[in-house]
Amino acid sequence: MDLGLLGQAVGMFAVTNIDDLVILAVFFGQCRQRRGAEARVVVGQYLGFAAILATSVVGAFGADLLPDRVVPYLGLVPLALGVRAGWTAWRDRRGAAAGGEPIADAGPTVLAVAAVTFANGGDNIGVYVPVFASAGDGGLVVFTVVFLVLTGIWCAFGRFLATRPASARALSRWGHLVLPAVLIGIGALILVDGGAFGL
Repeated sequence: MDLGLLGQAVGMFAVTNIDDLVILAVFFGQCRQRRGAEARVVVGQYLGFAAILATSVVGAFGADLLPDRVVPYLGLVPLALGVRAGWTAWRDRRGAAAGGEPIADAGPTVLAVAAVTFANGGDNIGVYVPVFASAGDGGLVVFTVVFLVLTGIWCAFGRFLATRPASARALSRWGHLVLPAVLIGIGALILVDGGAFGL
């Protein structure tokens, strides 16, 4: 195996996915005492990243599955999920203040994690397509395998961050506010950076 190509794959993944660590830590922070929630985060992360990879590979072979003008509007996905998470947190807090029972929350869903991962990966696709196009079949296999292995490592590291005593306490206390804020921030950033709606 070409060590230079392997190093390029590792470096490219790390640079384009560093922001995912924060998102994963927040999602894992929402999993406390929720059965199966961590597995849903991992599955959702893999599904979202697999969609990014598939779109990039198809783009590398010349098909424009995700036109440039569409990419900024992916920001609407985390924005909507953030507003929904904020509404849920407000409703639960209001219900608890009124003496009612908080509504049961199963934690992050596979679809929500996958949607946020894919929406946050619009810039990844822009980087991956030209690299994949020039990598050849063997290089494409190396990139794909390395990226899928590193996705698992990213999940483990995100969980590690979420379970450290200091961050676990912070996420336990503020996670219901952090998740909507992070998702809305990501959505707004994608929309503004991409020039959606003339922003």
